[in-house]
Amino acid sequence: MSRAPSKFNPEPFAYHTELELNIESLTSLGQGLGRIDGWVIFVPFSLPGEKVRARIFRNHKNHSEADLIEVITPSPHRVEPRCDLFSLCGGCQYQNYRYEQQLEWKRAQVAELLTHMAGIEAEVLPVIPSPREWTYRSKITPHFQKPKDGKIENIGFLKAGVRSQLIDVKHCPIASDAINKALPRVRERAHAEALSYRKGATLLLRESAEEPDLVITENNEVCEEHLGELRFQFAAGEFFQNNPSILPAFTEHARNEALNASTSQPANRYLVDTYCGSGLFALSCASHFEQVSGIEISDAAIDWAKRNARLNDIDNCQFQQGDALAIFENITFPADQTAVIIDPPRKGSNPGFIDQLLTFAPATIVYISCNPATQIRDLELLLANDSYQLTKIQPFDLFPQTRHLECVVTLNKKSP
Repeated sequence: MSRAPSKFNPEPFAYHTELELNIESLTSLGQGLGRIDGWVIFVPFSLPGEKVRARIFRNHKNHSEADLIEVITPSPHRVEPRCDLFSLCGGCQYQNYRYEQQLEWKRAQVAELLTHMAGIEAEVLPVIPSPREWTYRSKITPHFQKPKDGKIENIGFLKAGVRSQLIDVKHCPIASDAINKALPRVRERAHAEALSYRKGATLLLRESAEEPDLVITENNEVCEEHLGELRFQFAAGEFFQNNPSILPAFTEHARNEALNASTSQPANRYLVDTYCGSGLFALSCASHFEQVSGIEISDAAIDWAKRNARLNDIDNCQFQQGDALAIFENITFPADQTAVIIDPPRKGSNPGFIDQLLTFAPATIVYISCNPATQIRDLELLLANDSYQLTKIQPFDLFPQTRHLECVVTLNKKSP
């Protein structure tokens, strides 16, 4: 047996103990979950319904982690991964799982988080699938570590389950065709310029819709994305949703929910888009509202949003920099005819923002999140004073083959 690391906790299993166990479910991190005498063991790249052999490498206070050694009884939904690096590269968790089952487990995990974190029993609608299961990413950011002896070693992504080791990635099947076409050139250039790097670095490849096969590699260069007839421009290194194939359905759903289209109540006439970035939701919804206001803390993002409004000849949409302590201070829309879209970063909103939102008291809140756990944490606060009812939970699969998803939750103000 291999020697255990110096800080290894030997309870309840010795280092590299091999076990056979049945996988019951998947965690929100995409790991298979099994039990031995009630003790939970996480096994990456295993699937529900499988019997596997796994090797323990870490024990925690209430669970253990193990490497997958062998699939003894495979799931009928197991498929052949498309990438040779699957299970080595940490970018994808579900390439071995039939896509329909990926969607079902993502739906189930949102429902489970609602129940266990917030005690909310509510219907979670089936996940809206991505039109493209592969070659959908319009942006990737491969890394490399500090050159050794003037040479760059691996250029790619973190090894699965390891924080510091990189896997060399020469092709990525979830990245767009244009990015994969450009990747060898970008890698070759980095290797050729190794002496210019005194430490590790992150490379950028972002596809721009401005012209076919245009891939931008400089963070500050202007990138373009299209949504129907709308054009959005932004700095290539800044945030913008990077699965263009699903954006039409994604933004249409957010717009319909903000309008109150699925209820018998009068349609909302005004929209406030907080965390508005370069204006994706504000501008894609603008033609359906009398007036729209986009609010963002970042000066640079507001500049891009204003530029995009001019680019698309949209004149009923105003953008303003928000003060974190007074987000809605300059909003004059009548709250009972206004919807608010919030699309915060992964860490979610903060209690101060939620207090201001509840004080403004819009007719409808549409909460969009790439992290269901922080979204549900915030939902507890939004529902705590019993002035809103949760009316719809709609997940979207912006990231096929991975554990990630986006979830759109609609809240409507209760009648007095």
